[in-house]
Amino acid sequence: MLVTAAAIEAAYDRITPHIRVTPTLQLRSGDLDLPSGVSLKLESLQYSGSFKARGAFNTLLSREIPAAGVTAASGGNHGAAVAYAARSLGIHARIFVPELATPFKKAKIRSYGASLEIAGPTYAEAREACGVYETRTGALDIHSYANPETIIGQGTAALEWEGQTKGLDTLLIAVGGGGLIAGVATWFAGKTRIIGVETEGCQSMKAALEAGEPVEVPVSGSAADSLGARRVGDLTYAICARCVERIITVSDAEVMAAQQRLWQGLQLVAEPGGAAAFAALLCGAYVPQRGERIGILLCGGNMDPSVLTAH
Repeated sequence: MLVTAAAIEAAYDRITPHIRVTPTLQLRSGDLDLPSGVSLKLESLQYSGSFKARGAFNTLLSREIPAAGVTAASGGNHGAAVAYAARSLGIHARIFVPELATPFKKAKIRSYGASLEIAGPTYAEAREACGVYETRTGALDIHSYANPETIIGQGTAALEWEGQTKGLDTLLIAVGGGGLIAGVATWFAGKTRIIGVETEGCQSMKAALEAGEPVEVPVSGSAADSLGARRVGDLTYAICARCVERIITVSDAEVMAAQQRLWQGLQLVAEPGGAAAFAALLCGAYVPQRGERIGILLCGGNMDPSVLTAH
């Protein structure tokens, strides 16, 4: 299956009955001390709390589902999305997460009726356990970023966004395994500049682009449960190498400051990975030109808001 704009259009028609059309929020220059006007796409308000519901529904509605149901490995958000989509479609799901997955995300996965297994300290161990389960049972493994159907589904956020906000010059998109940015870049290719944002402890796409191929890197930090892919996918790398201008990095402290600014200024809950792209503009890692129209996708809000109110 090719990842194309036409495939994204078809996916949007397919999943529209099952997803939420998430709102955009237009900020003027000076709002929240930002240097320019910004369009915020609030995928943190999507079903299951992140953009990943789009890819999960597109995959489930595009593939034949075996009797054993579906399985997925996840730091939390993808697992919640697969669990939510599977419950909506009457499919059994077993989700493997690492120990670093937050209690909030584990509880959310369980709340959607999926079987949850804790498999090792990091995502890599969860990924391995998921593969063993797939081989043993014949369940359909829904990868969080490597499958074309997943990338195409994530690209529907871009299609929707373009219909809501015209004339954006640059988009700042958080990067984990690359499924979201690959889908967004496919839709906006040739029309809008795409800048990827990673945290200092999760730089798999930057490393891949510098090496000329996907490479394995260590991951750490506050966003590791959502952006902590040790190695980006071959397909997401190929799309980003072609369509993404560059990758910039932000620190955990800058992400935390962005979370607080979103909460205190807009009453928006963004988990660390969800706030990373906003942090890049707020801290000056990305400096827009005068009059440049910026779009930022807040990709996830799966966290306990008491963490924000405690500060």
